[in-house]
Amino acid sequence: MLDRLDVLVIGECVADIVRLPGAADQVHPGGSPANVAYGLARLGGEATLLTQLGPDGDGRLIRDHLTAGGVRVCTDHSTAPTPSAAVTLDDGGRATYTFEITWTLAAAGSGPTHQHVHTGSIAAVMEPGAATVLDAVESSRTASTVSYDPNVRPELMGDHATAVRRVERCVALSDVVKASDEDLAWLYPGEEPEQIAARWQATGPALVLVTRGADGAFAVLPGGRVTIGALPTRVVDTVGAGDAFMSGTLHALASRGLLGADGRERLRAVDADTVTEVLRHAAASAAVTVARAGANPPDEAELKAALDRFRGGRPVV
Repeated sequence: MLDRLDVLVIGECVADIVRLPGAADQVHPGGSPANVAYGLARLGGEATLLTQLGPDGDGRLIRDHLTAGGVRVCTDHSTAPTPSAAVTLDDGGRATYTFEITWTLAAAGSGPTHQHVHTGSIAAVMEPGAATVLDAVESSRTASTVSYDPNVRPELMGDHATAVRRVERCVALSDVVKASDEDLAWLYPGEEPEQIAARWQATGPALVLVTRGADGAFAVLPGGRVTIGALPTRVVDTVGAGDAFMSGTLHALASRGLLGADGRERLRAVDADTVTEVLRHAAASAAVTVARAGANPPDEAELKAALDRFRGGRPVV
């Protein structure tokens, strides 16, 4: 049972415009931080999203989607258009994105504290809004644990060296970091993911998790490293897979009392067996998501069924 995780997610919403040959465009609510907030709410968490939404049809679509899923949406009343991304899928369902986005998040002022704060993606690197995000994260660390997912979008990262410095600052502020092997390859070309993850973990986080697509995932923790293989599933598309992995991770950690200021020391002492279960939990969440169109993460019942099927030696979906 989830320990009713109270989480503040700070970051962008994006209207994902999925384009398939011979078919009309399909618009899905998206944006990595928004997807994480939605995934947490689906799993029983109390999720608040601090974001920007334009006064347009895409903004109304996204707000309605998030609110219906149980997310409390807070915006800074920006008049900029809602960010969008044209999503193209290859034959294997892998997504590539072309963005139209601005990020000018204004300071939200003081508000209630939250058990956990999550951020990442475009919001943590694109100025001028990134400065607001980092200030909010830094001011939250006393009362909250922090998680971060760089979710690298090369065309939006700006100067490479500057982007790396910003990512590393976010890593050092975090208790839990999740990245894909593709993220790490862009940030540190030619370096092994295991070496990067270990270096990141040494700068502050208790856990650094790395997803490797069909090759599974691994985590670096103070006592070493654990690895899991990929969970068997069929792939419709990969949109939102990493975000479902992130929300599944936070759900699993919260259910074990490892998040929040009072859980930080337990998180730093976490053992390999527990982290292995967390990875399986997160991978099952991602596996459900890739088996259906768009960023559509599981609810609690769907996640439990996926885990039961996997433990019984059957495909997740």
